[in-house]
Amino acid sequence: MSDLELQKLVNAAASGKRPHFFEDHDVDRLLTIVWALAGELAVTRERLDTVERLLSERQLLDRAKIDAYRPDASAAEERGRWQIEYIARLLRL
Repeated sequence: MSDLELQKLVNAAASGKRPHFFEDHDVDRLLTIVWALAGELAVTRERLDTVERLLSERQLLDRAKIDAYRPDASAAEERGRWQIEYIARLLRL
């Protein structure tokens, strides 16, 4: 199977009722959420990789500096607040 065929298969729209794999429908729902988050993370990772590569190609950013970066107190606090708010949104199912 070519990459193009695989991509078409992955992006194909589902038809029919949503399948249930577990007796407890909440487990199915949780699994759906986990897979949706995994998909979002994969897309985000791919886009971030693209940004890093473009910046590196233009010599605007050394990718090693990203790995070595340590946030200062202000950035760490801002990230901490964002993480708390993000987790709160996730748990507000």
